[in-house]
Amino acid sequence: MIFYVVELLGDWNVDVPSSQVTPSYNAERGPVYLSVTAKRNKRSTASDLSRQLSSATGTTVSRQDVYRRLGHIGLYARRPVRCVPHTATRCRLRLTWSREHALWTPQHWSCVMFSDESRFSLQSDSSRTLIWRAPGTRYHQENIIERHRYVGAGWFVWGGIILGSRTDLHVQSVTMTGHIYRDVILEQHVRLFWGAMGAESLFMDDNARPHRGNIVDECLQSEDIIRMD
Repeated sequence: MIFYVVELLGDWNVDVPSSQVTPSYNAERGPVYLSVTAKRNKRSTASDLSRQLSSATGTTVSRQDVYRRLGHIGLYARRPVRCVPHTATRCRLRLTWSREHALWTPQHWSCVMFSDESRFSLQSDSSRTLIWRAPGTRYHQENIIERHRYVGAGWFVWGGIILGSRTDLHVQSVTMTGHIYRDVILEQHVRLFWGAMGAESLFMDDNARPHRGNIVDECLQSEDIIRMD
């Protein structure tokens, strides 16, 4: 109604003080401005958005108002997903590998022992950084942050699985090296577990750097453990 009156007065060439129009105008434009700005700069905090809105439209809103208004249009502050960046070559190799094994049956996979290790950091790694995203978009590319490595102290957890069975879970507080991987993981876990598997079995690790050392290759060869490429 106010917009209609303002437009009508404009047609009549009646001067309307800007102070009488701005609050209503900004009230309409505010949510739209917040939405566009939050989507364009996903890492902006509520305080940042509040300041930008005030600078652009003259409207002052609190941090709580920013959360509320963005929530009404389906945008919420959430922690971004983190992943290890992949080169174009690595992506191509992963796609080729997937296509080569696309027709494998459960019987084929039952001969493969999968292993993986994860590191859990004991220190903050920008985990307080939030992004604005809509529900159901957690794994969209624009909502994922690439991270090359962990920093600070942490714990390593390693485990292996095969169809219908698994190894013991190994936990350690020191950095994984080629020697530790050979002496602890391969000798104390994989080798003993391997004895119960068939001759055509394959071993798949997670391709971490300590798993590709010469001492690791020599250990696998001496135990007749075939690595799956």
